[in-house]
Amino acid sequence: MNSKELFEESKKYLPGGVDSPVRAFKPYPFFVEKARGSKIWDVDGNKYIDNCLGYGPIILGHGNMKIVEAIAKQLSNGTSYGAPTENEITLAKMVVDRVPCCEMIRFVNSGTEATMSAIRLARGFTGKDKIIKFEGSYHGAHDYVLVKSGSGAVTLPDSLGIPKDTTKNTLSVPFNDEKALEDLIKKQKDQIAAVIVEPVMANIGCVEPKKGFLKFLREITEENNILLIFDEVITGFRLSKGGAQTYYHTIPDIVTMGKIIGGGFPMGAFAGKKEIMEMIAPSGNVYQAGTFNGNPISVTAGISTLKQLDQTFYKDLNKKGDFLRGKIAEIIEDLDLAINLVGLSSMFQIYFNPKEVLNYEVAKQSDTERFLVYFKELMNNGVFIPPSQFECNFISCAHNKEDLTEIAIAIESALKIAWNK
Repeated sequence: MNSKELFEESKKYLPGGVDSPVRAFKPYPFFVEKARGSKIWDVDGNKYIDNCLGYGPIILGHGNMKIVEAIAKQLSNGTSYGAPTENEITLAKMVVDRVPCCEMIRFVNSGTEATMSAIRLARGFTGKDKIIKFEGSYHGAHDYVLVKSGSGAVTLPDSLGIPKDTTKNTLSVPFNDEKALEDLIKKQKDQIAAVIVEPVMANIGCVEPKKGFLKFLREITEENNILLIFDEVITGFRLSKGGAQTYYHTIPDIVTMGKIIGGGFPMGAFAGKKEIMEMIAPSGNVYQAGTFNGNPISVTAGISTLKQLDQTFYKDLNKKGDFLRGKIAEIIEDLDLAINLVGLSSMFQIYFNPKEVLNYEVAKQSDTERFLVYFKELMNNGVFIPPSQFECNFISCAHNKEDLTEIAIAIESALKIAWNK
C-alpha cells in the first residue's frame, strides 16, 4: 500500500489517521518505511534528508550502530522488570555530571510526564499553587499547561475536556518581556510556586531569549522565593553537554528533559537540587510513579547516546549548524526576502514574517500559507522538515557537508516558489 492508501485505512482506526496531531498535513502525510543516518524513506519510494529527526531526539542520526548494538544486548536480557537496575544509576550519574542544577533525578516516560511532575514537585516544595508560563510555550499535553492567554495574565483551557478551574492557577506572560513578568510577580508573589520556561522557545519555531533575560528570570525568582524550572525537553543535550543552562550560564532549580536523553526511545526525566528532589516519593510526600519509569531499553539507549556526546561532538555539530545557517542567510539576502532566519547550535527555522520574532504574539503573525507551500516544495526536493511554521528544524551528526549543501539548494528553490505564490 502507498501512503495515500495507508492514510485512508488509518483514518478508520486512528483519530485523524495519526497518533499525534503534529504529524498530520494535507492532503495526507507520508508513511515511513525506514530511516538511516540523515535520511528517511517513505513507502512510496521517496528518500528525504531528514531535518525533523523525530522532532528532536535523533541527534546521532537514525539507526546509530552503537545504540543499536547496546539495545540488542539489552533485549536479550529482557524489556521491563518492575525493579531497579544498575544502569539507572549509571545514567543518573552521567546526567548529574553534565547538568549543573542536577543533584538527583527521576526518570519518567515522556517530556509531558516530566513537566507535569516538576510542577507538582514545585508546588509541594513551596506550598504554593500558582505557576507562570510564557505565552505560546509548550510544556506537554497535560491540563495545567495546555492553556491559552486570556486578558492580562489570565489563562483559559486550550482544549475541550479541561475544566476552567484546572487552569486558574496557571498564569501567562509574553516571552522576553521583563516588565510584564515583574508586574505579575509583584501582584501575586506569595501565591506563585514556579516559573517554567523553555530557555529557547522551540515550540513556536525557534526563539532565543534576549541577552540577560534568563539571568533576569533567575534573579527575580530567587528574590521572591519562587522556583525556576527550565523545560529542556528540546534543548537538553542539544545545545551543549549541560544543555541550555550551561550554554546560557544560568542555573535553574529544576530541569525537565526528554527526547535526546532516551536515545530515540520513549523517556523523560526531571532533576534538580537534592533538597527539592528528596520530596519525591518514596523519600518524600510528592507522589510520582510509573510502570515504565527507568525502562531498561530506554535507559540503555540513553547511556549509549550520552557516551557519544562529548565536546568534540558538539564542536563539530555546531560548525554544521553555522554552515547551514550561513548558506540560508546568503540565499535570503540574494533573493531580498522579508523573512527571518533564526537558530543556534543544531537548530534552525525560517519565519515567513518581516518582523524580528521575540515572542509568540509576533510569531503568530507569520504567513502560514506561504510556509506550507515552502514545506511541500522542500519535500518535492527531497528534504523533510516539520510541517508547521511553529516547530523547530534540527540537524544531526549524521548530516554531512553534502547533505547540508543539498538542503540549502532545496531551500533556495522552495523559497523562490513560495514567495511567488
